[in-house]
Amino acid sequence: MKQSNIFAAALTISAMLLGAGSALAGDIMVKNAWSRASAGMANAGAAFMEIHNMGKTDDKLVSASSNISAKGELHTHKMDGDIMKMRRVDFIPVAAGGSTELKPGSYHVMFMGLKNKLIEGESFPLTLTFEKAGNVNLTVKVMSPGSMGGMGNMKHGKMEKMGNMNKGQGNKKKMH
Repeated sequence: MKQSNIFAAALTISAMLLGAGSALAGDIMVKNAWSRASAGMANAGAAFMEIHNMGKTDDKLVSASSNISAKGELHTHKMDGDIMKMRRVDFIPVAAGGSTELKPGSYHVMFMGLKNKLIEGESFPLTLTFEKAGNVNLTVKVMSPGSMGGMGNMKHGKMEKMGNMNKGQGNKKKMH
């Protein structure tokens, strides 16, 4: 078999193993990328995923961009007293040999100034930039507005009360 055919076959097999919403660059593998459909008049959205570092050195997600919005930012949620606040972060760490989950109520990619509503069942491109691995291009699947992605059967305690942050709540939500 020619070397170019072997390379093409390896890429095809890798793509099949990774599946939709997954991508690989350097030692970084991103899996299960998803977003919630827009609710109401929201002009912001978020993306969630699993980031696996298969290498021997730590890496950092340092930026995210997509053509769906004016700006992409890295965010997390932090408790401030009894108020959950969303905060921009400069990077999201991914430990060597470890993984970081971007999920509701934690780290996530935030899209500010959406150009169009995110529609359930559709998808959009996303480029993640890592300090060492470089760019990872992937496709994000848009799920229902109340989706918890792969976390659907878990108990979320206080986080269940955050399910509707896009309906006029801004970036503060009193927790009970």
